[in-house]
Amino acid sequence: MTRRRGLGKGLDALIPSDEAERPTGVQEVPLDGIHPNPRQPRTQIDPEALGELAQSIRKHGVLQPLIVSPEPFGGGYALVAGARRLEAARLVGLETVPVIIRRTDERLRLELALIENLQRADLNPLEAAEGYRQLADDFGLAHDEIAAQVGKSRAAITNTLRLLRLTSAARQALAAGAISEGHARALLSVPSGQAQSAALQTVLNRNLNVRQTEELVRRLAGERKAPARRRSRPPEESDLEGQFRQALGTRVTLVRGRRGGRLIIHFYSDEELNALVDQILPRSRR
Repeated sequence: MTRRRGLGKGLDALIPSDEAERPTGVQEVPLDGIHPNPRQPRTQIDPEALGELAQSIRKHGVLQPLIVSPEPFGGGYALVAGARRLEAARLVGLETVPVIIRRTDERLRLELALIENLQRADLNPLEAAEGYRQLADDFGLAHDEIAAQVGKSRAAITNTLRLLRLTSAARQALAAGAISEGHARALLSVPSGQAQSAALQTVLNRNLNVRQTEELVRRLAGERKAPARRRSRPPEESDLEGQFRQALGTRVTLVRGRRGGRLIIHFYSDEELNALVDQILPRSRR
């Protein structure tokens, strides 16, 4: 049987069809027999959202079964997907929960946990990056393989992994929501950790937006400040530059001259360059 994979098809795309379609595939098991997934990428659960889920479970029960895997030693089950539902069921005081039992290895547990959380937008960027890092470092997956497993582009995987290069202070600020992922990507261009920390403090103290942070980073890197006349450029040019950045997943600078101009695509590693090549150049021309 061919196993379907893909973020867009939903988590049931990862459950064998004979289990997903048959009512007998769902069983009730005691909460005490389900152990946490050590590969769970999410480290924080929003208390307010958890409380709302608990209220729903109290009224309607657990509508979507958890996915668990039999523990090879000691009995019980390892949780694969459904950490919030399990915690909310405990808050409500349920003794059992509906589950689908699947035999998995550590890698599949991580993949399923990542996909479930990404579908629900439950992961902050650093939690997603750590999950991708485990797939790359602990299981030897290339960035394009990770992209295929979780339904993202290769450039998105590479750019998210770069966030792990942030200083500890910058990672904490990103996790706390004090800065956005756009701020974090700009700070990654600062050449040293000490300078990055100083730039972060400036961003926080002055409440800089992403564009202002990029300008700060350019000054720290010694790049010449853009001429004042560029500030009054047509809004459609700024919009086009933003579209290029969104499409390519990296900083893109559009510079217009009297005759023509330049489109500068920035990259920060060989892997990012390779990802850009894959996006821009058709394989038939390479």
